[in-house]
Amino acid sequence: SPVIIPSVAKHTATLIFLHGLGDTGHGWATTMGQIRTPNMKVICPTAPTIPVTLNAGFRMPSWFDLKTLNIGGPEDEEGIKRATKNVHELIQSEIQSGIAANHIMLGGFSQGGALALYAALTFSQPLAGVMALSCWLPIHKSFPGLLKCPDTVPIFQCHGDCDPVVPYKFGQLSSSLLKTFMKNFEFQSYRGLSHSSNEEELADMKKFIEKHVPRN
Repeated sequence: SPVIIPSVAKHTATLIFLHGLGDTGHGWATTMGQIRTPNMKVICPTAPTIPVTLNAGFRMPSWFDLKTLNIGGPEDEEGIKRATKNVHELIQSEIQSGIAANHIMLGGFSQGGALALYAALTFSQPLAGVMALSCWLPIHKSFPGLLKCPDTVPIFQCHGDCDPVVPYKFGQLSSSLLKTFMKNFEFQSYRGLSHSSNEEELADMKKFIEKHVPRN
């Protein structure tokens, strides 16, 4: 079951944040609770435990199978689409409880960031925005063909320029593609940052939330 942090003020917005490979919803929940607006509920789901090809078949929390982190390598398309369906169901559940789609923000780190991007781009209603950290756009050759959301959905992509896990170049290539079909896109790089987050990035995320999530 996901980690849920209730809003401090009247609940009128929701942040769904997806963790990276091998982590759980607990890994990011406290941090997201610190940067959200008072009217925001935070939902941090935990990925199912599955064998991961990249890690010699060891079982760990993973949104989909990772075969390689090489640009252009084979991808678990079926797993990505199955995970996306689950994210869309989480969003729909919030909409059914009375939260408008444009009051729901999606975010994620690494594999979770990749899923957040894919899920937001293939969701027909406009979300408040997407925060994609240290990640890439999965099944990128299918875009903009698979695009279902309006091209005005705000996207904030962040990447450390010393990332040894998901190469900075990978983030840059995804950014270059996203810029061609999304109008409200920003790519921010962080000097000296490896495969993690830092105070500067979190401060930028806080500003992005405050700018794009309605307060009422």
